[in-house]
Order: sequence, then C-alpha cells, then structure tokens
Amino acid sequence: MKIYYYPIILLIAGLLYSYWFGYTPALVGLLYFMSSVVSYALYAKDKKAAKRGAWRVQENTLHLTALLGGWPGALIAQQRLRHKTQKVRFRVVFAVTFLLNIGLLAWLHTPNASQNLRYYGDKTGDWAVGQFGVNLGTAIVQELTGFHRPR
Repeated sequence: MKIYYYPIILLIAGLLYSYWFGYTPALVGLLYFMSSVVSYALYAKDKKAAKRGAWRVQENTLHLTALLGGWPGALIAQQRLRHKTQKVRFRVVFAVTFLLNIGLLAWLHTPNASQNLRYYGDKTGDWAVGQFGVNLGTAIVQELTGFHRPR
C-alpha cells in the first residue's frame, strides 16, 4: 500500500470512531467525502489545462478545497495524476492546509465545539422540518446532522 494512503485511512477510521461514539454527526464525514471529490475534480481539470496550455485552476482554489476537507482527494489526485508534486512551495502550503484541517477536526472534539455542533445540528434539523414538514428529505437532514448515541 502506498504511504500517501495512510493519512486517508487514519482519517476514515477517526471519522468512523468519532461518529460511532457520538462526537460528530455523519455530516462531517459526508462533507469530507464531497470536498475530496470536488478537490480531485479540480486537480484533474488543472492537469488537463496544463497539458493544453489553457486557463488553469488557481493554486489558492486548490488550497482552499484542501483546507475545507478536500485534502484526501487532493492527495490522491497529486499521486494518481502526478500533478503538483514537484513544486516545493505548493507542497509546503498544502501541508499547512492539511495540518490546519486536522486541527479544526480535533477542535470539533473539544467540549465547547461539540456543544455548538450539537446545538446547530439540532437547529438545522428543526429548521428543515419547519420548512418542509416531515418527509424523506428532512429525515435525511435530521439523520446527517444528528449524533449517534452509543449504547
């Protein structure tokens, strides 16, 4: 197994643990997945543009998606597409965005952040029911923003 997969495997294990033991809602994991897909797509678009000499995706955009949770997709894209792996400055900034994102995820596990996350998750679920009534969509929103209650 390639070494660049290890942080991703640790993230997945950490997110599963965090959800299962009621620290974060499932939405956190879903946001990581969606951000990673967007990040990978942006890297692929940038690689294609680089080959064609066309308009490129700004590096700040790539870093922002990594910071917002897309670093797993970015890491896979860098290795699979062989893109943005030689530029030292880019790699340093990417490492900083990775560390900041992991720091934010760790912060979500502090008592204050967890309490706020629960509060706003409940408010989001209540808002969805108030706006749309009880249906499949609101049930999904409530499930994604709710916390697993370990037995």
